[in-house]
Amino acid sequence: MAAGGTSRSSLKAYARQIHNVLVTQKTDKKPRLEDLPITFTEEDARKVFHPHDDALVVTLEIAGYSTRRVLIDNGSSADIIYLTAFQQMKIGKDQLRPIETPLVGFAGTNVYPLGVISLQIVAGTYPKQVTKKVDFLVVDCPSAYNVIVGRPTLNRLRAVTSTYHLLVRFLTENGIGEMRGDQAMARECYLTSTSTEPVHQTLIVEERQNIAEPTEKLEEIVLIDGNEKKTTRIGTSMTKEIRDSIVRFLRENADVFAWSHDDMPGINTEVIAHKLNVNPSISPVK
Repeated sequence: MAAGGTSRSSLKAYARQIHNVLVTQKTDKKPRLEDLPITFTEEDARKVFHPHDDALVVTLEIAGYSTRRVLIDNGSSADIIYLTAFQQMKIGKDQLRPIETPLVGFAGTNVYPLGVISLQIVAGTYPKQVTKKVDFLVVDCPSAYNVIVGRPTLNRLRAVTSTYHLLVRFLTENGIGEMRGDQAMARECYLTSTSTEPVHQTLIVEERQNIAEPTEKLEEIVLIDGNEKKTTRIGTSMTKEIRDSIVRFLRENADVFAWSHDDMPGINTEVIAHKLNVNPSISPVK
């Protein structure tokens, strides 16, 4: 059977058509980055305490600083860094670019930024990370947050947010990256914003209030005779019989206490292990 015509040129043209059909019918073994679906599942939701109405508050690397209290705000048309956090990054105000457009608040009040600064952010954890330069408006006004990441950066990251899952997911060269919200941090920010006390923004080391105080005076007891450093504390409101029973029990089981790393030999790494979030392909530098 013959096909594609009888002349040599027509046969060549027909062969090219067949080749083009075969090429276009081939499927990519690896899906394109932009075709990767971004989804959220109930498994993601199980990592969050429900029910909740918490804001999506994350930790983000900004200008080389691990910055806490970063609010992910789809309703904000600007990316904002508050002055206190900006000052802790030790960046001179001379690097600010002027801006005359005010920010309009929820109540219609105008706030004039001190300027604009371009800072590098790193979103996600290695190897699923994205690095971007972001233009932040530096604002001098009270806030429970250090930074607000708004629609401009979320759109540049091609990020999808879920307040139900307290999760941000976005495309990276190595797959889908994510930033998970911190519920405890979000509630701290909420309490700070509703407090009548002055707001103090913090960046890396955060001063926390004691949530629980001892309800009674504590007594320090020595667990191992002859070693005054190996002690623990018990309450003082119990009866003598119960106290003596507890002290006897603690001393009989003093071997379960650990006062140093030397007291914890051979811990199974399936129980606990410490890992550094570093790129294994890069050699360490002293």
